[in-house]
Parts: sequence; structure tokens; C-alpha cells
Amino acid sequence: MEASRRSAVKPVIVLKPSKRVPLVEDTTGKASDALPLPLYLTNAVFFTLFFSVVYFLLSRWREKIRASIPLHAVTFPEIVAVFALVASLIYLLGFFGIDFVQSLIMRPSGDVWSGEDDEEGNEVLLREEDARTVPCGQALDCSVPSLPHMVRNVTAQRLFDEKPVRVTTEEDARKVSCGQAIDCSLRSLPPRPPIVTSQKLFHEKTVIVTTEEDEEIIKSVVAGTLPSYSLETKLGDCKRAAAIRREALQRLTGRSLSGLPLDGFDYESILGQCCEMPVGYVQIPVGIAGPLLLNGREYSVPMATTEGCLVASTNRGCKAIHLSGGAASILLKDGMTRAPVVRFSTAKRAAELKFYLEDLENFDTLAVVFNRSSRFGRLQSIKCAIAGKNLYLRFTCSTGDAMGMNMVSKGVQNVLDFLQTDFPDMDVIGISGNFCSDKKPAAVNWIEGRGKSVVCEAIIEGDVVRKVLKTCVESLVELNMLKNLTGSAMAGALGGFNAHASNIVTAIYIATGQDPAQNVESSHCITMMEAVNDGKDLHISVTMPSVEVGTVGGGTQLASQSACLNLLGVKGASKEVAGANSRMLATIVAGAVLAGELSLMSALAAGQLVKSHMKYNRSSKDVSNLSS
Repeated sequence: MEASRRSAVKPVIVLKPSKRVPLVEDTTGKASDALPLPLYLTNAVFFTLFFSVVYFLLSRWREKIRASIPLHAVTFPEIVAVFALVASLIYLLGFFGIDFVQSLIMRPSGDVWSGEDDEEGNEVLLREEDARTVPCGQALDCSVPSLPHMVRNVTAQRLFDEKPVRVTTEEDARKVSCGQAIDCSLRSLPPRPPIVTSQKLFHEKTVIVTTEEDEEIIKSVVAGTLPSYSLETKLGDCKRAAAIRREALQRLTGRSLSGLPLDGFDYESILGQCCEMPVGYVQIPVGIAGPLLLNGREYSVPMATTEGCLVASTNRGCKAIHLSGGAASILLKDGMTRAPVVRFSTAKRAAELKFYLEDLENFDTLAVVFNRSSRFGRLQSIKCAIAGKNLYLRFTCSTGDAMGMNMVSKGVQNVLDFLQTDFPDMDVIGISGNFCSDKKPAAVNWIEGRGKSVVCEAIIEGDVVRKVLKTCVESLVELNMLKNLTGSAMAGALGGFNAHASNIVTAIYIATGQDPAQNVESSHCITMMEAVNDGKDLHISVTMPSVEVGTVGGGTQLASQSACLNLLGVKGASKEVAGANSRMLATIVAGAVLAGELSLMSALAAGQLVKSHMKYNRSSKDVSNLSS
């Protein structure tokens, strides 16, 4: 399979000599040539001189201090020793220290990736067709000049439909005019097989990794002698580490990653905060729904999804809301939660801590301890639930423009450390006891809320319902009661009294850098519909008690996600009021959910769901070849 790929793509060939052959005699002298002794003996002499002089001077100065003799009163041997100290120090810095420091800074340590410097200096990049023929007949002298600034680690690659980008040496950079031919005397150099990393981006040609240094690292990763997770630290180059890890993975599994792009991503931006051991990135298209008219402002809502009809349906809902005068969204509550679990020897002791924490006289003291963790985190409440001798403490706090999980966790840890003084027998089982509750459907989130609690409403005019949504008010009200309310109750739903709130929530979360796993509780939503104005118009609302979003931290700092936040006008932290951007984002999420619910319910009421999905959610292209 690899052979067929090479024959079809015409890869770039790297020709390397087996030994370094100087192209021009090097007449430049080295500093070590002036020494009367070999370099290693000279280093040993000056090392010995340096430490001997230091010992002599320290001994003399100690004797002067004991005898109360001024230190500036020096003898002739001491003057000679000082000059010897300075001379040896200058030598060691000039002939040893600088090279040693450069070796630590400029190249990674270890035998695994020590490259062959003698061979890297003479890399020449030639395409096979350039080496065989040229269209014109005149001769061109291609004798190899001296190459003092040879380009190293040469690669050629083709991205999408771009023309091939060639990084060449000075010899290849010469312009060849029409009527000249190339004397390919360089073909006498013995070729070495390149290290091929298969990567295909749509119509992209094979990318070739040409350094033997990388090949040695790949072999070490495959053999298990070099941990894959340490590549970024060892190499100091996140992009190179991802490429090496990717090739090692392909060799270990025998599976190709040709459809997973590698280039075009800033791997430095995810180091230590977003993703470990990357081998590429997944492309998800981003569509725009809107404008969504919400609280008197228009928003273009970015949605990252691979589900056809989703953006189009939400966009239709936005149109209906806009034509009816817009929607209103209200923030009810803002507080992130964390609930550790602690255990005592008896249920009585657990109850004593419960009473202590719920006593309002102790709240101010606990708030001071909690708030030391952050200038934005502010403790709001503590609610406890007891199960035998186990106690669950649910802390709620404001977190500014951050989603706030790390912030509240640090504050909780401060309080637990403080409580150990008065309750030394308290055993902290875990910082999270699932009474929070994070990334799981839970009644406590549905009832008490978590993150941002939002309600959004709109009155859709009857004419808009008929002309834009292609249905009627009565049908929508009846369908909502039987589907979203009764049907969900029959299914035993927990917070799922809606048509498809999670669709919109997840699409916006991915586009704006939120935690996609938190769509579980963030999609808790109840959709209500009723006829108003004598049955002519439709009142629709969505109530979402636990929308967990932030505009700083995590994936919000990545370039693409940051651009989507900027589109909504909520990028980064608010400069006016702490937390204003994250709260606005929560209201936008609720408004988009309102639009999505309105459109989908209308499609169901009008019997258009299957027809629209057959039209927009089915591709007529044969993608089997592309996926392979």
C-alpha cells in the first residue's frame, strides 16, 4: 500500500552522502590550534590551576581574618594567584563554558536523539523529474559551490490545492532560464531512503520527514524506551513532538492516520491546559444561526456540528423570533458548585459538622477562608446532606467570567483544611462526592441549579407561525404538552422536558471552547408553550437551571474558539463588571435553544421533519473513497 502511494504521489527524495565530504577546503583556524598541548590536557591544566588558586586564596584570607590583617594588604604570591585565577577563569569560560552552555540550549540531551551533524550539513533537495530532464537543450554548469549556510531539515509538502512549496539549498535556488540543461553530477551521491510520514489532507501529497534524528526518536518511542508523553519536554518543539508521536502510533498500530490533519494548528497553545499527547486535530464545521434578536441586541450564533439541518432549523427559529419582535432572557442565579464527601466515626459527629456549617453565625468566617483562593470566587452558600456517618457538603460560589470548577475546588480545599482544626477526626474521602453534580444528570442540579440559571421567552405572532413555521398555534401547544411534558414524564426524564436542547447547547459549547461533557446538566430544560392574545399568538419559553459556561480559561483561549466568542461580543473577561461576559453567553445559549425548540416543534407539528432531513441531512456524494 505504501509503494502504491509513493508511485502515485512522487515524493521528494533526499540525497545524503554516507560521509561528510568537504566541498571547499576549510582554511579557517580554530582557537584550539594555537595551544601547545592537546585540548583535553590544556583543559585539565587550567582546571587544576583554577581550583588550586581558589583554595590558596581562601586559605590566605582565612588566616588574615584570624590574625586581624587587612585583606587588601596582599603579598607577591597572592598577586600572582589573583592573576592566575583571572587567567584560568577566562580560559575556562572561553574554551569550555560557552560551548557547554550552547550544547545544553541548542540541542536536546540524551543518546536517543543525538543527530549525525556530519551528515546534516550537506542535505540537498531534488525532485526526480528535475534530475532527469529539462525542456531545453543548453548546458548549465552545476558544479557545487561552498555551502556555508546550508538549509537543514528540508521538507516539501502540499496542502489542499496549493502548489508544492520547495525549500532548497543555494544550488537549487539558482534561476534556470529557457534553453539550459542541468548537469546532474550530484546523482553520483549515494541516496538514502527518506523517513516517510504518511499524511493526507484532502488533496495533499505525502509529507516526508527527512531527518535521521527524528527516525531515531520514533524508534525509541515504538520500542518503549522513550515515553510518548515526554516528547514536548525533551524536544522543546510541540509541532515536531506531535509529528513524531503520530508516526510512532501508525507504526505501532499498523493503521493510517492520513485523514487526520497535523499542520495548521498551534500545538503550543494546548500544552499543559487543553490536550495531552496530540497527534492532530479534528475538523468540525462551524455554521452561523441568526441574527438572534435577544434583549434588544442581535447576535450571530456560531454552532459547531456535523448534523445536517441543525443550523438551518435554528436559523429559522431565529427568523421567527426576529419577525415577532425578539426574545427576552433573564438570569436567575449564578453560582458554581463543588461537594466534597467527608466521613466520621459516628453519625453524631457528622451531624455536628452539618449543624456547624449551616449555622449563619459561622458563615462569615468560612467565607473569609474560602475567598482567599481567588479574587473572583465568592462563597454564596453551603448545603449539607448526610448519609449515615458520611456528610456531603455542597459549596456554591460566584466565579466571575470563568466556568469556575478549579476556582471553587481551591476554595473548598481551603475550608476543609480550616475545619480540620475543630474536627480533627474528619476524614476527607474526596474533593468531589457527586453531590455537585458535574457532568451527570442529577435532580439537585434540576432543582437547585448549577452555574447559570436562565429563563428565556418570546411571543411569536400567529402570522409568523403560519408563514415562516408552516404550522398553527393550536398544533404547537398540543404537541408540546403531549411530547415535551407528558411524553418525557412517561419516559421518567430528569430535566429532559424539551425537544432537543442538547443539540444547540453542544454545538455552541464546541464552537466557543466550553467543556462539551457539561452539556449533560447544561441541557436540562423545560419548554413551555401556550396560546395568548385570544389564541392568536404563541408564548414560548425555555427554563434552563444549570447552564455552565465561561469566557476565560480552558478551550476559550484557543484561536478558533476565541474568534467565535469575539463574534458574540463576549471574548475574555469583562472589563466593566466581573462575570458579565459569561452571564451574557448563558443568556445567548438559552435564546438559541428557544429558537431551536420553536423550529423543531414546528417541523414536527407540520410533518416536515423527515422531509427536511432527507433534503439537508443526506449527501449525494460517494464519500467511501474519501474516508478510506
